[in-house]
Amino acid sequence: MILLALLVFVPLYITFINGLKTYNEVATSTLALPHVFQFENFAVVWKQINFLGVFMNSLIITVIAVSGILLVSSAAAFQLVRRPGLASQIIFLAILSSLVIPFQTMMIPLVKVAQELKLINTLYGIIIMYWGFGVPFALFLFHGFIKSIPRELEEAAMIDGSGTVGVYFRILLPLLKPITTTVAILNSLWIWNDFLLPLITLSSKKNQTIPLASSVYFGQYTNEWHLAMAALTMAVIPIIIFFLCMQRYIIQGITAGAVKG
Repeated sequence: MILLALLVFVPLYITFINGLKTYNEVATSTLALPHVFQFENFAVVWKQINFLGVFMNSLIITVIAVSGILLVSSAAAFQLVRRPGLASQIIFLAILSSLVIPFQTMMIPLVKVAQELKLINTLYGIIIMYWGFGVPFALFLFHGFIKSIPRELEEAAMIDGSGTVGVYFRILLPLLKPITTTVAILNSLWIWNDFLLPLITLSSKKNQTIPLASSVYFGQYTNEWHLAMAALTMAVIPIIIFFLCMQRYIIQGITAGAVKG
């Protein structure tokens, strides 16, 4: 456990510590503590990349994209599990088949189709793309989890007069809390830190995300490591806070499901 913890915390330590140094200190003593804490690095980054603007872009994209992935994949999994048959199996396998296609092979067709649909260089466009890329794996996770939920709970609700939509929102969603939290965390980490998709779809500076805006500190002839580390520190803090806040719901869901009565 100590070794695993070090694998996680050492990179975070290097990132945070070097964000408080000058460039020369980063180049000469990467692991050492700074002689003088350079907090002005964060102020420089805040102004240079318009951190508040790119932060809001990343936040809007992540929240809406993850919400859509959760809603679509859970609802689709509910119908595919509760309506077994050849059609459901074909649809399920067709959606899952997209997981084996490398993203690099889809980049050029994706950009061409997105240009035709006016989705390039727009926040709503990249959100729709994240829905498409995120739903298959989320559907796979929800599909397996829903199969473990007794169907009698839903039948009892229907006997009491609840329809399919009511069963989904009132009965199923509360039971899906553990897997919903897991899918939300996985997709939030992916979308918040993603660089490649924003790189090929967001050309305007006003629509840049944090990873895309931070790339300005890495160039062919110059690498401003101290500012890059400061930018990465500012970028990673929100997602770490989100993970720490959400992990307790996973633990609660596991302990709640461990007792049957």
